[in-house]
Amino acid sequence: MKGDYQELVDEISGLLGALATLENRDFGLIAFGAHDSDDDTAMDPVRTRSILTRRSTPAVRAWFEGFGITRATGPVRIPAAPEVGVIRDRICLPVRHRGVVLGYVWLLDADPGPTDAQLTAAMEVAARIGGLLFDEARAGTDLSREFGAALTAGRGWQRDMAVAALHEVLGRDAEGLHTVVCVTPWTGDLPSARAVPAAAALASVPAPGGSGPSLASLVRLRSTDALDPALGAATRLRATAGPDATAGVAAPRRGLADLAGAWHEASAAARAAAAEPRFGPVTEWSAIGPYRMLAALPPNAAEDPAVRALLAPSHKDLARTAEVFLDCAGQASRTATALGIHRQTLYYRLSRVQQLTGLDLNDGEDRLLLHMALKGTRL
Repeated sequence: MKGDYQELVDEISGLLGALATLENRDFGLIAFGAHDSDDDTAMDPVRTRSILTRRSTPAVRAWFEGFGITRATGPVRIPAAPEVGVIRDRICLPVRHRGVVLGYVWLLDADPGPTDAQLTAAMEVAARIGGLLFDEARAGTDLSREFGAALTAGRGWQRDMAVAALHEVLGRDAEGLHTVVCVTPWTGDLPSARAVPAAAALASVPAPGGSGPSLASLVRLRSTDALDPALGAATRLRATAGPDATAGVAAPRRGLADLAGAWHEASAAARAAAAEPRFGPVTEWSAIGPYRMLAALPPNAAEDPAVRALLAPSHKDLARTAEVFLDCAGQASRTATALGIHRQTLYYRLSRVQQLTGLDLNDGEDRLLLHMALKGTRL
C-alpha cells in the first residue's frame, strides 16, 4: 500500500513539475517526492519538519485550514507565512472520497505555476489516492471491530468466533509472533494504523478492573526477547493519550489463541504502572511482580475489614510506613532509611498500625494479609 501512495505522489510531481508531499487529514506524512534540487528554497522549514518528524505543527495546521482546505473540492493556493515557517507559497490538492476529505497533496507554488489543465490532471490522481485511503480506513475499521471482539468476547463459542473472524482479516499475519499493548485511560479517537507502524490492529475497549476505556494494540514482534517494537508503540500511544495515562505490555505469544490472556496481562501491567511509580509509565507484565496475582483478583477482593481503618485518609503516613516496612522484608533499619525517619518513630508507627488493624506484624500470615491489602488498594 505504501508503494502505491509513493507512485501516485511521484505521478503528481511529474505532472506538475514540482515536488509533492502527501499527508493524511491529521497532517501526518504518508509519502513525499525525493528532493534532488540544488535550490535550497525547495525545502522550507515546514516541508523539512513534515519529512523529518512526519507531522506539522499546530500553528502550521491552523494556518492552512484557515484557507478552507477541509471543505475545498479543488486546488487551493495558500500564501507564505514566515511567522509559522511557511516561507513559500503553497498549492493544496484536497484528497477526497465520496465527499469526505481524507488527506492533502502539497506542492510549493512557483511563478509561473501549474496550468489549469495540469491541476485538473493532478486532481484526478488525488482522487485515486482518496480511494486508496478509503480502502485502508475501511480495512482498519474491520480490524478494529474484530480485534476488539476477540478481546472482550465471553468464553466458548463467542470467543472462538471472534478469534476466527480476526484471523480471517489478518490473513497470514495471524500466525506470527505478537504481543498486546494496553494504554489506559484512552478517551480520544482511535489512532490511524500509520501512527503505530508495528501495530497489526488497534481497538478501543473497556479494560479489566474497571479502569475505564482503554486502547488495545496488537503489535508484531520478530522474536520473544525483543519487545522494542511493543515498548515503542506503547510509549508513542501513551504520549498521545496524555500525561496521566499508563501502558502495559503482555508476554509475547504466537498466533491468536490466547488474546484474552494477553489482554489481561497488558491491562494488569498498565494498572500496576499507575499504582506503582517505580515501574514507570510503561511497563511489562514480566516486571510487575506481585501485581500479576493481585490484578487477577475480582474488584475490591483485596479489601479486608482488618485493614479498613488503616486506609482512612487520616492514617496515610501509617499505611505508607507499613507498606515500606513490608517491602523491606521487615528490616527496621532499611525501612527507617527509606522513609527518612528515626527508628523510634518507625517503632511507634508500627505499634499504631497493629492497634488499628489487630494484626501481629511478627506473624507471617498477618504480614501477608496486610501486604496484599495495601498493594491491592493501589490497583
